[in-house]
Amino acid sequence: MTIHLYNTLRREKQVFEPIDPANVRMYVCGPTVSDYAHIGNARPVVCFDVLYRLLRHVYGADHVTYVRNITDIDDKIMAAAEKNGETIESVTTRTTGWYHQDMAAVGALPPDREPRATEFVPQMVTLIEQLVSKGHAYAAEGHVLFNVPSMPDYGGLSGRSLDDMIAGARVEVAPYKKHPADFVLWKPSEANQPGWPSPWGRGRPGWHIECSAMAGELLGEVFDIHAGGIDLIFPHHENEIAQSRCAHGSEVMAKFWLHNGFVQVNGQKMSKSLGNFFTVHQLLDEGFRGEAIRLALLSAHYRQPIDITRDGIQEAKIQLDRFYGALAKVSDIEVDPQPTDQILAAIADDLNTPWAVSQVHELVTELNKATTPAKKAAAKAAILGAAGLLGILSQDPMAWLQQNDSGAGRSAAEIEEQIAARIAARKAKDFAEADRIRDTLAAEGILLEDGPAGTTWKRS
Repeated sequence: MTIHLYNTLRREKQVFEPIDPANVRMYVCGPTVSDYAHIGNARPVVCFDVLYRLLRHVYGADHVTYVRNITDIDDKIMAAAEKNGETIESVTTRTTGWYHQDMAAVGALPPDREPRATEFVPQMVTLIEQLVSKGHAYAAEGHVLFNVPSMPDYGGLSGRSLDDMIAGARVEVAPYKKHPADFVLWKPSEANQPGWPSPWGRGRPGWHIECSAMAGELLGEVFDIHAGGIDLIFPHHENEIAQSRCAHGSEVMAKFWLHNGFVQVNGQKMSKSLGNFFTVHQLLDEGFRGEAIRLALLSAHYRQPIDITRDGIQEAKIQLDRFYGALAKVSDIEVDPQPTDQILAAIADDLNTPWAVSQVHELVTELNKATTPAKKAAAKAAILGAAGLLGILSQDPMAWLQQNDSGAGRSAAEIEEQIAARIAARKAKDFAEADRIRDTLAAEGILLEDGPAGTTWKRS
């Protein structure tokens, strides 16, 4: 199986060949745990969870190491703790728990390692000391800053010149900076702020140095894949590369850099001021299924922007109803899940999840049309194999169908029962009864569609 991934660093799709096939290493930037995770935070988790599943399938679960960090020290966290009159640890313990619950609800496998920034401050101090000793950083007024001009090819990830990057970014102006683009590695802490001892005085790390230190400690100086949202390309990932390469003297920090596109809501950038901002927790509280949220997030290619709406999540749920409805009819057939070559090719082609989901629809059609146990078993095995890579269809089909969504009227299982009754009425040539069932469902907003693969339905 050949995997192709779009490498932001090289600006092209490339064949993925791990440094060591016995230990494929991936790092994904995790959340700053100051509050509930919004839907935009969930997209990289879901998209790169599919990559994690693919790598485990190809190389073996014991040969993949996936690291996703937790940033548990930040000005927003400090402000939340002060506002609530509690410790920072109390805030981050609670919000990290929320994050774990919500990401589990959308079907994400836990990473192999989940380092918290506060646990790796000594490694950050060591990394900063290396940069200072090599002339890539300097101390000034209790701060330590990275000396951007000391790295001639700074900006290779974003592909922009230094002047362009300064013009397009909100650069912090400070008298202790030697160059406007220099960024903070270490900053002093006030008495009422969290701080750690260092050669430059009591203080705390800058944001960018955290991931360089944690990735280097857990995955090595050079590893296979670094991933995150497109908004992290500059300055966060650009600065990570600068820190790690200059400290270690390596040509790259990671061989492949992957970035997912923005999440929009109703065609607009998600924003609290626009009233189109929602969290995963909020959607789950409203009765949306986590698996439906996941499928909605996989409905567009990960590198493209995606528009997430409540209607779109409900449409994803209807698709899942169809998948589970087909599986419920063959619940007595035991199979060994095995994705088809087409499904593997779709996901191995730069995580083309829309294509993979369309293949699942075709397999469900095959299952619905199958007339022999062998054909039913083959279709079911292929569906479950695809589901394992996409992270869907993990629940018992009948349990899924019997759950009634809040405010949605009949459950999927009840609708399937009515469809079965309509089919029986038509076979008995009782067309009046068949029409009555269709009209009753239509009045409830449930539309039936007869086709070669049988009768499907959707909520209007």
